[in-house]
Amino acid sequence: MSAATVVAAGLLGWLVYSRLSAKGQLTAQKWTPFLTTDLWRTYVLPGVAGTLTAAAWSIGLALILGVALGIGRLSPSRTVRWACAATVEFFRAIPVLIMMIFAYFVYGLLNVFPPQQIALAGVVTGLTLYNGAVIAEIVRAGVNALPRGQGEAAAALGLGWGKSMWLVLLPQAVTAMLPVLVSQLVVVLKDTAIGYQITFVEMVRQGTVVGSQYSNYLPALLVIAALMISGNLVLSAGAFGLERRLRRARHSTLEPAPIEPEGTPGTRVV
Repeated sequence: MSAATVVAAGLLGWLVYSRLSAKGQLTAQKWTPFLTTDLWRTYVLPGVAGTLTAAAWSIGLALILGVALGIGRLSPSRTVRWACAATVEFFRAIPVLIMMIFAYFVYGLLNVFPPQQIALAGVVTGLTLYNGAVIAEIVRAGVNALPRGQGEAAAALGLGWGKSMWLVLLPQAVTAMLPVLVSQLVVVLKDTAIGYQITFVEMVRQGTVVGSQYSNYLPALLVIAALMISGNLVLSAGAFGLERRLRRARHSTLEPAPIEPEGTPGTRVV
């Protein structure tokens, strides 16, 4: 079975290669435009800047919204719980593109942002609302996964619900939630490409423009894919480094303090 799979994959790869070669998409001339600074300055770098700007704003705002909604879903107040739950389920059910388009036209009608920033605002709004709702569920699940004894111990120390959440439960849950959060943040970075539908200048849109301008769609999309993968790897590496640091700090705080020998300070105990 595995040998047949390898043979089938090889035949498929050869077929794709031969078709692309026949179309002239694998010639060195198709890659030559990427050796010029004009192409990068005119097309690629503005797309990279747009993607990173939208991703940075969306990630920051989605984290704030997600933590607030996630904690709200754990609130002892039934009204707050129901309101946060309804908000989360509503924005999780709506496709991101619809939210982007809706925000884009509303901002345009109300003149909330300058004309050149409306597309960016629409992309950030859609990504923030959807991913904030998803992160809220991640936060809720992470806190609920903690042993019940953590909350009971905080209550025994006289901490209220708010202080128990912020000082005891949430810091412990963050370490366990980080891998899932990283996956969701990578989704945010990739979903900026959906902004192409509302004329937002981002990497994928600029890659298609380059392919149309120079008739080299394959090299253009490969370069954009490499840039997108690099961004995701940097984001993942940073988040995993933060996770290791948090785990190391947590273990160091749990280590028992060394027992000092009895005797007066400065004297040697034999």
